[in-house]
Amino acid sequence: MPPRPKNSGRRTNRNRYGPPKRSSKDEDEKAVEVDGEISSVLAGTMFRVKLESGHEVLAHISGKMRKRFIRLVVGDKVKMEMSPYDLTKARIVFRLS
Repeated sequence: MPPRPKNSGRRTNRNRYGPPKRSSKDEDEKAVEVDGEISSVLAGTMFRVKLESGHEVLAHISGKMRKRFIRLVVGDKVKMEMSPYDLTKARIVFRLS
């Protein structure tokens, strides 16, 4: 049986003639951090959060908060991450009070 070529059948994260491809989390795609206050608790660990600007967004708990059983109630101040592409949804990453 002849020897196999070095990279046959395997895909790499490199361009054939250039540097490695950039990751999907480029600096222009980073999440926007905002503060808000929980205005209502919804089913399925979802929350309606009022931002300091007056807008309301739909937010869910991040995995680390879920893992540590962090409880959130109406009136809690929270820190959230929002995608710059959809400003109606957010992820709660920290409870401030």
